[in-house]
Amino acid sequence: MPSKTEYIPGVCNIGPSEIKMRYQTGWIGLGSTITLFIVLFLLGVSSIWRILLFFPAMISAIGFLQARMHFCAAFGILGVFNFGHKVGNTDNVEQAKHRRKDQQKAIMIIIYSILIGIAVATIGYIV
Repeated sequence: MPSKTEYIPGVCNIGPSEIKMRYQTGWIGLGSTITLFIVLFLLGVSSIWRILLFFPAMISAIGFLQARMHFCAAFGILGVFNFGHKVGNTDNVEQAKHRRKDQQKAIMIIIYSILIGIAVATIGYIV
């Protein structure tokens, strides 16, 4: 399990405050996904509209994945990290090889989130 107190290239780029915010995003996305599914189902709209579940499901997935992995995809792409107490205050990743590792991890998180969003939207369409 990655450390919660130090930057590790391609492994951990956020501390407890940022992790907490990612969990909150995950829960909000999950709640939105469930709510949207229920509303669309109860309104009896065409199943094609349930493909919209992709968006909140992807947001939920990216929140939970980032929190669990202690890694912010946006920070990884931008080449920054944050272990401070205030959300959004960042420090730069100086070494190019570390930025590359971070970008690879960020892309992996984004791809996983997209795949989860597609899976949820597909299930919503089929149900």
